[in-house]
Amino acid sequence: MILDLRPHLFWDVDFNSLNEEKNIRLIIERVLNRGTIDEFKQILSYYGEDAIKGVVVNIGTLDLKTIEFAHTFFHIPKENFKCYTKKLLNQEP
Repeated sequence: MILDLRPHLFWDVDFNSLNEEKNIRLIIERVLNRGTIDEFKQILSYYGEDAIKGVVVNIGTLDLKTIEFAHTFFHIPKENFKCYTKKLLNQEP
């Protein structure tokens, strides 16, 4: 793996078999949810802003803090996040 990410971010998969291109969604999701700022800078440098934006809006589970960060950093309306609209639909009355 080219990226220097902490293996424990990928506790449920074989870290050594991860591929930056094949596993782009998993890598971006884990780094955004649980990564450090340095790991975020790495994926930003490696994938680029447009690729990350394309992936992040389609991730099914992001916590509210991560949604807020991505919304602010990438200037994406919250309503564009699949996980944000799903959360709104699943709110209890």
